[in-house]
Amino acid sequence: MDNANKLAILIDAENISPQYVNVILDEAANIGNIIYKRIYGNWTSPQMAAWKSVILENAIQPIQQFNNASGKNASDSALIIDAMDLLYQADLDGFVIVSSDSDFTRLASRLRESGKYVLGMGNSQTPVSFISACHKFLYLDVLYADSQKTEEETETHPAEQEGSASHTSQEPRKNGKNLKKIKRILIQLAEENSSENGWISSSLLGTLLFRRLPDFDPRLFGCKKFTQFIQSTDLFKMQTSGETGSGRNKDARNYFFKLK
Repeated sequence: MDNANKLAILIDAENISPQYVNVILDEAANIGNIIYKRIYGNWTSPQMAAWKSVILENAIQPIQQFNNASGKNASDSALIIDAMDLLYQADLDGFVIVSSDSDFTRLASRLRESGKYVLGMGNSQTPVSFISACHKFLYLDVLYADSQKTEEETETHPAEQEGSASHTSQEPRKNGKNLKKIKRILIQLAEENSSENGWISSSLLGTLLFRRLPDFDPRLFGCKKFTQFIQSTDLFKMQTSGETGSGRNKDARNYFFKLK
């Protein structure tokens, strides 16, 4: 995705904590220009009160949905209908679906079938069906904990932060946090897609890995960048080409990896 691409963020408020709002908006802004910000829930419910100030501060449009029948989530249906309306009526490049509910699996698949980029966000217990339906999936609880730890460390040791990496102590529960599985896939991808001399570019390796594991994120392993994560696996030799630039192209180098 390019930062010029236009996005819609659709949030399932009854399924996501308001403490994650900054993570949600920051991660979405990293991949495109946010055109629509909508959040769905029954705003007459006391449990939704914590969202109200967050909505105002971040100019998110609340969509009211009453629960018309016991056990039925009208907000999910409203989000899905809005997503399909935006698909056909708005000139968008991608959708950010924020929920941990497997009910949005078919929606994510349908948006992909229409050529739209789909970024999913939810907690670590999100069903794998929804994760697999997205181009990329981010664990909000992990990223939030990481951001909180970084803030605490910055306040305690501000001079030591540059180039540092923070780690999560959570046990691997999903594909994107299973290091052994990731290493196995990396070896396979490199063997099948490298050039005749055995080298594969960082961009191609990353693209192929994200296709296999939408929930992979180098930050889950304490790495700021994909190249840092690849180096940490100790599977590859690395070489660079190009020269360091300046301004917006401060680092114009290309990275290549070869299995050891």
